[in-house]
Amino acid sequence: MPKYVILMNWTDQGVATAKDTVNRYTAAKQALESKRGSFDAIAWTIGPYDLVAVVDVPDEETIAAFNLQLAASGNLRSVTMRAFNEDEMTGIIGRMG
Repeated sequence: MPKYVILMNWTDQGVATAKDTVNRYTAAKQALESKRGSFDAIAWTIGPYDLVAVVDVPDEETIAAFNLQLAASGNLRSVTMRAFNEDEMTGIIGRMG
């Protein structure tokens, strides 16, 4: 299953309701599971991003829908990157010729 890294920043609304962040994660986790995806990891961070997540989803359409769902809540803005494991990277290198 494809893996993605999501870098997230709270909006002003998200900061104002920061006490709800763990509850929002629980809801996001359930929403992703309903789309046949899962969280590998979540971390609240200090620095240029407020949260970092690693998720597994069936396809690009699923991560796009999930990201739109998160953004629609008004609490987060995100940057999402496709991540490759060792086997996938070995296959990519093999295609280099």
